[in-house]
Amino acid sequence: MDLSIIGTGYVGLVSGTCFAEMGNNVICVDNHPEKLKKLKNAEVTIYEPGLEIIFSRNIEKKRLSFTDDLKHAVLNTEVIFLCLPTPQGEDGSADLQYVLRVAGDIGKIMKENNVKEHKIIVNKSTVPVGTAQLVENEIKKYGVSNFDIVSNPEFLREGFAVDDFMKPDRIVVGSESKSALEKMRELYEPFVRQGNPIVEMNTASSEVTKYAANSYLAMRITYMNELANFCEAVGANIDLVRKGMGTDTRIGKRFLFAGIGYGGSCFPKDVNALIKTSADKGSPINLLTVVDKMNKAQKKVLFDKVVKHFGNIKGKHFAVWGLAFKPNTDDMREAPSVVIINELLKAGATVSAYDPAAVETSKFYLKESITYAENEYDALKNADALLIFTEWNEFRNPDFDKISSTLKNKLIFDGRNIFATDKMKELGYTYYSIGRKVVS
Repeated sequence: MDLSIIGTGYVGLVSGTCFAEMGNNVICVDNHPEKLKKLKNAEVTIYEPGLEIIFSRNIEKKRLSFTDDLKHAVLNTEVIFLCLPTPQGEDGSADLQYVLRVAGDIGKIMKENNVKEHKIIVNKSTVPVGTAQLVENEIKKYGVSNFDIVSNPEFLREGFAVDDFMKPDRIVVGSESKSALEKMRELYEPFVRQGNPIVEMNTASSEVTKYAANSYLAMRITYMNELANFCEAVGANIDLVRKGMGTDTRIGKRFLFAGIGYGGSCFPKDVNALIKTSADKGSPINLLTVVDKMNKAQKKVLFDKVVKHFGNIKGKHFAVWGLAFKPNTDDMREAPSVVIINELLKAGATVSAYDPAAVETSKFYLKESITYAENEYDALKNADALLIFTEWNEFRNPDFDKISSTLKNKLIFDGRNIFATDKMKELGYTYYSIGRKVVS
């Protein structure tokens, strides 16, 4: 099938590459010259495990190409995916200017070139309910009618996006057009050969499904964080509580790990967008307002533990392991690390940090306000304590002798609970974590 992907950000690049891997001819369109130059030179522009291999293979096979020519893509493809940014506005709403601008451009191209072939325009960007109708209206402004609109939200986890796309739990497709649904089913059937469902619905339901799924997961994380804080107050252990909860098949084991709050490009933005949309429609989802508030507060919990331990931290120096909002990505959007580090700096402390992937990204958010180490152990030099913000696998079984010999104090503040409290006690560390008793 001939496809075009408009926008080569995280979703667009993964989607275009994976579609090409399944034998489709894919044209990716982007208007950023530097990014386009790298892509044409077969350079992957995002950090995503497993992507580079299939990216290079499909460029070599000439199934995957890149251009800034939207007209070329529209005229030469049947299915056009909109994978455009929808950043959060000041009021919490999703900013649709890029989506609607491109929709209008597509309508104009189809009109001016007298396009007779039927096109399918697919919203893969995360957009509020009603966006499909807005996109349709933009295209129809040009007197064009030979197209269908589809909502096809993505459910990719950063760090696992290639597997999630190639072996999805489910595909959600929304459209009022039976023929468009049939075409999408044809496109996606090779990805669900093991029997996972292609769930078909109307566009409004599809648009709500994406926000509903992400907001629910954000709520689970926030509930566990609140429960962890309660466990600390009553002497319970959140890890044991999690295991007791997770074995209940009605609840399940996933998204029950306590920590320092969720971040990234999806959960914070999607929660706020659903808060705003639901309020605008006169049916506010008040629970999500609480979720957002509690998550912001949770990002400061580890900082509060540091201050409670030291008192005045002016002049203290801290080592940080992990900057990305989660492991296996370089994404720093809404990362708890940024909040905590800024609080440390405001209090007069200094920071040396290490992250396996996110150092360059961090410089956009933190500039040169901190120093960056070449590896996790270099970050420990002259530090009064170690703070852990991201649960990268390489941090899980470190050389504790090297840690204790490099740190000024055997003191760790762990925002992701990656070490067992019994082991830390045995090794003689003072160890703060989330939802568990302090080890000293």
